Amino acid sequence: MARSEDSAGIGNLAQAEWLTRPTTRKVLDALTKNGAQARAVGGAVRNALMGIPVNDVDIATTALPEDVVQLARRAGLTAIPTGFEHGTVTVVADRTPFEVTTLRRDVETFGRHARITFTTDWREDAMRRDFTMNALYCDAEGNVTDPLGGYADLMARRVRFIGDARQRIREDYLRILRFFRFLAQYGDASAPDAEGLAATESERDGLAQLSGERIRAELLQLLAAPGVIAALWAMDGAGLIRPLIGVPGDIQTVARLAAIEEALGRTPDAVLRLAALAGSGAPALKDRLRLSLAEAGRLADAARRDAAFDPRTDEAVARAFIYRHGPDAFVDGALLDWARSEDAAHDTARVERIGLPMRWRAPKLPVRGADVMALGVPAGPGVGRVISAFEEWWIGAGFPSEEALGRAKLEELARGELSTRRDA
Repeated sequence: MARSEDSAGIGNLAQAEWLTRPTTRKVLDALTKNGAQARAVGGAVRNALMGIPVNDVDIATTALPEDVVQLARRAGLTAIPTGFEHGTVTVVADRTPFEVTTLRRDVETFGRHARITFTTDWREDAMRRDFTMNALYCDAEGNVTDPLGGYADLMARRVRFIGDARQRIREDYLRILRFFRFLAQYGDASAPDAEGLAATESERDGLAQLSGERIRAELLQLLAAPGVIAALWAMDGAGLIRPLIGVPGDIQTVARLAAIEEALGRTPDAVLRLAALAGSGAPALKDRLRLSLAEAGRLADAARRDAAFDPRTDEAVARAFIYRHGPDAFVDGALLDWARSEDAAHDTARVERIGLPMRWRAPKLPVRGADVMALGVPAGPGVGRVISAFEEWWIGAGFPSEEALGRAKLEELARGELSTRRDA
């Protein structure tokens, strides 16, 4: 297929790894058997042009949904009508899913819902998408089609809504968050598109219509993105953080945490950054954002303040914390305590304290209930009291491993329990 006029100056993607995959070739070949056109669209094309790895490949086609099903099955592929009324069929090749959608245009929109009609016009299909950088298409030969100037925006790292920004947002208020997430991931968050930024601010009341699950998914992606700090400042200026998490947001702490993560060579931790952003309001996000039990647990732990995290306290205090709460909770707490402090991202004392779980593993309590009962304490609450008292002594003594020392202490505590029972 010849390159269209709206693709001048765009490099060919024929050698892109995702386009040469056998699974991608099978699906594109199947869809074009009867003369229909099929092109990869959106994220795969955008990422390929930016040199970013491509995972999922979405495909747009001029073939009608029922024809997509027939063409796929005729080629030995699985076809699942996942969104048939909107023209979407999931085609599976060698266990790899591809979302295939017939070109369409919105006749009338009702928030996230729309009355559509199918079309063979690529520009009409592009006009219903969110950002210009997501309206880029690539055929099987690697030719890129750019109906709306998305390539120029992509190269300028400009996240720009297609058409009327406010209208695009009203179609789905999650696009407010997507605007900032795309700024942080692909754009220049320090210089957001003025029209898009103004639209997010004027439409921010619509965020109240979004489910916690949808906000959570988008917000966590945003928090892990490279340009998150500039994006958060832009969101703060538009008054968008409090409506999302219920508190103003501590961006400075997130910025310090990001700098510490970078200095330590750690992968950006979106959940920990959320804890930093929300501060004391973090535990309330469990219900507000419909967090998983693991995520909610981490936020609750992150709200804990403890001297164990501060390298100026004795290391024994930190070891006791690790024993009681685990190494992961310790590292989370130490990172946040560091971020809340004024200490530099390369502070050697902080680096040493946060590395404690790598140097020291908490031992197991060397006493069981059977050991206590063997000393004459009958089964029941008294056994628990002895074990609890022994554990407190053992932690305070620095987790001694000498068997004779531990045995002597256990016998002492058992005698005390038995004496108390006799006196009762």
